Amino acid sequence: MMKKNKNIEEMLLSDENYEKMVKERTEQEFEKVLQEDDSVKGRYITDIKSVPPDKLFSKTATFEVINKSSKTRSFINGLQADGYLGANNSDRAKLLSGETNSFVSGDNFIKFVKVKV
Repeated sequence: MMKKNKNIEEMLLSDENYEKMVKERTEQEFEKVLQEDDSVKGRYITDIKSVPPDKLFSKTATFEVINKSSKTRSFINGLQADGYLGANNSDRAKLLSGETNSFVSGDNFIKFVKVKV
């Protein structure tokens, strides 16, 4: 026990050994977090007909936005897509029922891509 305490004391006194120990511990913790993330990954639904209505316009949904005039493409979440719909309740109802997976808002064509469940 005395020898173990002496080794710990020597490590703490040596900046290089202490930094090495902290680095190793940090790397181990980081690896653990990455492994947990891999095991927690949810499944994705890409067919709009199978999406639960409460998930379609949520942060976990992904929509693709294609701007017709500038020919650019970007991705937004479901909350942002709901904002593009505005007061267009007929398109919202068609999306929620799975009748369509896209809509037009101004110069933007917005299409459902996936939702994480």
